[in-house]
Amino acid sequence: MILVTGATGHLGNVLVRKLARMGMKMRALVLPGDDVSPIADLGIEVVYGDVRNEDDVANAMKGVELVFHLAAVISITPWKKRLVYEVNVKGSENVLKAVKRSSVRMVYVSSVHAFAEPEAGAVIDENTPIDPDMTTGSYGKSKAIATLKMIEAAKQGADVTIICPTGIIGPYDYKGSEMGRVFTKFLRGKLKVFIDGSFDFVDVRDVAEGLIKAAEHGKPGDIYILGNRSITIRKLMQLLEEASGVPAPHVYLPTYLAWLVSGINTAFTVLRLEEPVFTPYAIHTLTRNYAFSHEKAKRELGYNPRPLEETVKDTIEWFRLQLAFKNLNTLRATSLRNR
Repeated sequence: MILVTGATGHLGNVLVRKLARMGMKMRALVLPGDDVSPIADLGIEVVYGDVRNEDDVANAMKGVELVFHLAAVISITPWKKRLVYEVNVKGSENVLKAVKRSSVRMVYVSSVHAFAEPEAGAVIDENTPIDPDMTTGSYGKSKAIATLKMIEAAKQGADVTIICPTGIIGPYDYKGSEMGRVFTKFLRGKLKVFIDGSFDFVDVRDVAEGLIKAAEHGKPGDIYILGNRSITIRKLMQLLEEASGVPAPHVYLPTYLAWLVSGINTAFTVLRLEEPVFTPYAIHTLTRNYAFSHEKAKRELGYNPRPLEETVKDTIEWFRLQLAFKNLNTLRATSLRNR
């Protein structure tokens, strides 16, 4: 039996799809009230609970031999700081305790944001230190703290392998990640202004495959970066235009102005109880221009990410289909109300 936490999320539901095709017996620990439609009809047992509750985690762990711990609050907004810590640190501690008690294997999904931040433009690999005091934002700090706990547990004998993905994009983004909102705004023609910078974006399907390979071949206590290649934001927008036919933004804000606009945008979205597309933290991340090496994963796990052009094309097609379904359902609802 395989336990997957965070199974209804972007990476989680793609991982479950791959495991289902492999004929694996699975269980998902799902937060009560969460939408399970992304994993419906995939042959997975659903157990409702919260990783912040030790009893819920212990119940989900019964009869389990392998754990993929993906559950996390991925937020670049400052007002979710407490929730981010409770889920990403305390929740991970609860899963780790259960794994140690049961003596089972775990693949823990951290993030490249857990690494200490070197100078802008540097190359980050698995030898880069993990230090919560040297990373920016509550999300990165929470992942750094949890990752250090995983490493320490592995030193004491826990069978835990750590995965640090770069910026995940791709199809099956049902909940709408930060980058998912960028794709939908682009398709709707509402993305008129952007910023300069770069980041390493990776296909969600490649990360899911990497998790499975890590479960099979990853070393306990080791970290593996799963990425693709660094790409400038202008080039990414060009790929979006080529895949969709929608014109890319022609206005790119200088960094100092992007910081100002992102702060104002964040304030307005807080008032509307929305998640902003860009925050000061997002600007910071994109303008650091880091490169991430996945050579270790390639060498030890057989990890081999697909071309980014393929990812963008497939993602555009998926979001376009989702928007079409949404528009169709809106028309149907309007028609029923007018009868």
